[in-house]
Amino acid sequence: MMKGAFTSHRPVVMGTNWMITSGHPLASQAGAAILDKGGNALDAAIAANAVLGVVRPHMCGIGGDAFIILYVANKKEIKVLNASGRSPYEATRDFFTKKGMRKVPDKGILPATVPGAVDGWITALEAHGTMPLDTLLQRAIGYAERGFPVYRELGDVIGSESPLLKSCPASAKIFLPNGRPPKPGELLVQHDLAKSLKKIAKEGKDAFYRGEIGRALVKCSRESEGLFAEKDLEDHRSTWVEPIETVYKGYRICVVPPNSQGIALLMQANIIENFDLAELGHNSTDYVHHFVEAKKLVFVDRDTYVCDPDFNRVPVEKMVSKGYAKERMSRIDLNRAALDVSPTQFSSRGEDTIYLAVVDGEGNAVSMINSLYEAFGSGTVVEGTGIMLHNRGKDFSLDPAHVNCIEPHKRPYHTLSPCMILKGERPFMVLGTPGADGQTQTLLQVIANIIDFKADVQEAIESPRWRSNPGNRLLIEGRFPAAVVEGLKARGHQIEILPDWSTICGGAQGIIIDREKGVLMGGADPRRQTYAIGC
Repeated sequence: MMKGAFTSHRPVVMGTNWMITSGHPLASQAGAAILDKGGNALDAAIAANAVLGVVRPHMCGIGGDAFIILYVANKKEIKVLNASGRSPYEATRDFFTKKGMRKVPDKGILPATVPGAVDGWITALEAHGTMPLDTLLQRAIGYAERGFPVYRELGDVIGSESPLLKSCPASAKIFLPNGRPPKPGELLVQHDLAKSLKKIAKEGKDAFYRGEIGRALVKCSRESEGLFAEKDLEDHRSTWVEPIETVYKGYRICVVPPNSQGIALLMQANIIENFDLAELGHNSTDYVHHFVEAKKLVFVDRDTYVCDPDFNRVPVEKMVSKGYAKERMSRIDLNRAALDVSPTQFSSRGEDTIYLAVVDGEGNAVSMINSLYEAFGSGTVVEGTGIMLHNRGKDFSLDPAHVNCIEPHKRPYHTLSPCMILKGERPFMVLGTPGADGQTQTLLQVIANIIDFKADVQEAIESPRWRSNPGNRLLIEGRFPAAVVEGLKARGHQIEILPDWSTICGGAQGIIIDREKGVLMGGADPRRQTYAIGC
């Protein structure tokens, strides 16, 4: 297939030794410094993630969850760590319904589940790291203790979320220190967070789950009429799980299994594989229509079946089968947008996330994602710790018949879906993006740009994107030609034109491993703060 017509404003970052791309330049620099010192990809990923929790405090942090896909080069193995937390033992449907609630609240202490990121970092390091946690957290501690310059996006989000932050005095103290959002270039200092990171660096996971930090979290919960108890934290464990995958045009796409929505990427790829994308024309009306309609068919099954598999069986094998894809493909009306899609009967949202990718000189690779879910998560900072809690539990249902109905010690459905693509037995590309429901949509667009249309990694990331939202809403960047937009409207899509470079369409990052040339190629999305560094 001939290469499509692509342009890019940033160059592809190339190196022969290692490559890192993350959601902020300071985080990429932190990971690069670890790689320069001889650390491996996992060491660098955790150092970068820790910095991201400081400099992207509205998106991620140690009060959130994480997922890690790791390729261990000397064993030629893919390892997947589910570092998402569970609901409190006292979290029952009756608790919420007796309070007259029809759904789990969006904000406050009640939608918070046990934060899994810290346990995830340390569990992964114990198995595959080479450097001590104390070393890896030093830059994050420094930026928290001494401050870092606020950038426009962060200042704008603090401004828009000021009512939420003001509702929690501990949050307001950090992010509205002068009673207003900080201006670009002003330093944001987080002394309490620095103290928490120092404790974790010294005492490990016990500091968070069995020590002073955990006790502060439980105290905060009790004072806020929440449900956390010491046992919720003490019993938390990250889980090593088997990846799930599909083959797309000769490439193996590997993702995290449920409770992650990564399965939706595999399902969408399987459907799209049945169409001749070159004949449809890259980013044409036909092309976008086919992708959007495939997404609708997949998402209704995702929402019906994806959950914590410890509580309900998820029919993974059937959902990722090629037969399922062909059956779903047959339901696509090539000329009309579907207004209502029913789930398959098997026999058996938020924007605030960071992603990072690392490949080291030994060939180890990491695809990692960490999130508070929505902007500033729950809005609740645990007094004295500087830790913002996430609000992932808002995605629990109160419908007793739903697979995601809230139950004690249950993991919620997760939009977080990092990705690794292999050619044969070795990684070809490490890829991911923030964007909640948009994650798998963005990833498939980037994958098709690279595999089907031979774009380089930066071109693939910068190419105009769309995002399909619930109902029939289709958000589309302003760089699409007017004829494509009008064609989609004519087929019944409810179009909303976004800015030319919209954060709603994610912040994709990727590293391609060219084994023939011995070169690593990194791409970072100009839609957000992403930054790639290679050597």
